[in-house]
Amino acid sequence: MALTFWQSTLGKKIVMGVTGLIMIGYLCVHLLGNMKIFFGPGEFNGYGHWLRVMGAPVLHHQWGLWIARIVLVAAVVLHGVSAYQLSKRDIKARPQSYVHAKPRMSYATRTMRWGGVILALFIVWHILDLTTGTTHSGGFQEGHPYQNVVDTFSTWYGNVIYIVAMLAMGMHVQHGFWSAAQTLGAGSRTRDRALKATANGLAILLTAGFISIPVGVMTGVVS
Repeated sequence: MALTFWQSTLGKKIVMGVTGLIMIGYLCVHLLGNMKIFFGPGEFNGYGHWLRVMGAPVLHHQWGLWIARIVLVAAVVLHGVSAYQLSKRDIKARPQSYVHAKPRMSYATRTMRWGGVILALFIVWHILDLTTGTTHSGGFQEGHPYQNVVDTFSTWYGNVIYIVAMLAMGMHVQHGFWSAAQTLGAGSRTRDRALKATANGLAILLTAGFISIPVGVMTGVVS
């Protein structure tokens, strides 16, 4: 039954919707934590330490963090594979492109695929920069996330990569939340306006919130 569900177009759309909502939930929590950077290195580094001990004493050191990572990676992989396979089915069913784009198709809808590619590349860079320190510019300091973030956004390319990725994320969230609601049966004539407003609000809040961090470093608010 699970295999039949996965192989169906509806099943893949449901998987995309559920995993998309999981990732949006993660982004909301991640943004709340990241906002601590505006309260100084003590607060932000303390938040970074808490991530490694969350769930204690029930969970061992970093177990809670690794559980969250595994769930998130699974969601990202399932989301990406579903999107790729649905895209292939769409192309196979319609081998010749439309002469004109659908009149009601938004810019976010038309750029969902490229936005997904941009975000996938950004995630790899973000992990190598601020998690493993492999590509970090200023001498990665384990256990000092505040200084690592300041180092990254003290470079022009760190700011460009991050801001472009956050703009792509905002468009992805705006369309993705709406699509997930429709796929999972939450949409209706009475709820459509509220769902669209929620999608727009989430996109604006997340985009502005995340971009405020490099802007804070560039303007010296965070230093």
